[in-house]
Amino acid sequence: MVELVFLGTGGAVATAERDNTSYALNRGERFSLVDCSGSVMANLRKAGLDPLKLDALFITHVHPDHIFGLPSLIHGLFLDEGLIRLYGSEETVRFCRSLLDLFHLQEPKIKMRIEFRPLSSGQEFELDGTIRGAAFQVPHHPASLGYHFNLGRGRVELICSGDTPPADEVFVRARDKDFLVHDCSAPQRFFEKYPVLKTMHTSSLELGRRAREASVKCLIPCHFFGEVRYPLSEIENEIRAHYQGKLILPRDLMTIPLTD
Repeated sequence: MVELVFLGTGGAVATAERDNTSYALNRGERFSLVDCSGSVMANLRKAGLDPLKLDALFITHVHPDHIFGLPSLIHGLFLDEGLIRLYGSEETVRFCRSLLDLFHLQEPKIKMRIEFRPLSSGQEFELDGTIRGAAFQVPHHPASLGYHFNLGRGRVELICSGDTPPADEVFVRARDKDFLVHDCSAPQRFFEKYPVLKTMHTSSLELGRRAREASVKCLIPCHFFGEVRYPLSEIENEIRAHYQGKLILPRDLMTIPLTD
């Protein structure tokens, strides 16, 4: 069984309760991370995950709240021999390589090595037979990718949107799927107050509507803004205005079993 472990569930501005969004796909012997931000090493240990079991990073895009933890992670592992594969778009991979070079984290003395694996939209990948999937483009940043994971030898399907407005690319893939982890940055009232948000993120009201239309089996909203104030109950109420499927509102360090 694969577990989804949230290291953070917040947006660009972390709060006392929520670090920046990042989560692990824990397969027991090994785990992978989707995005690498926040206090990565500390959060991994708080979640009971051994950093030396990390085998892959899936980076959604190059905004700071999704990659600024990468140098800290590799610096923290520089005495440990190992290999981590880093997946992302061509631009994302190039940026991450430059970021590590900026801190001299690819020199021979660094024993933890990074293997860069650029992906194009639609390109497939596989990890040790237990995770396979494909990347797909989403309209948040020119370098943005979402990820479609087939877990446990294909028995469970997980769609991860990354930051995005409500996009057909996501919900076509998410139709009838087991789990959708999706941007849900704030209630609709903030999207009306700040219309530019509609081009970058998804409101809870719109997410509920699109998840219902796609018949998503289990919806997991995340990337909750910390720069504006609202109760989480407002997020839940707006989603429930349309969507009546299984809903999990994650908190930091929460573990969710991914079963069919």
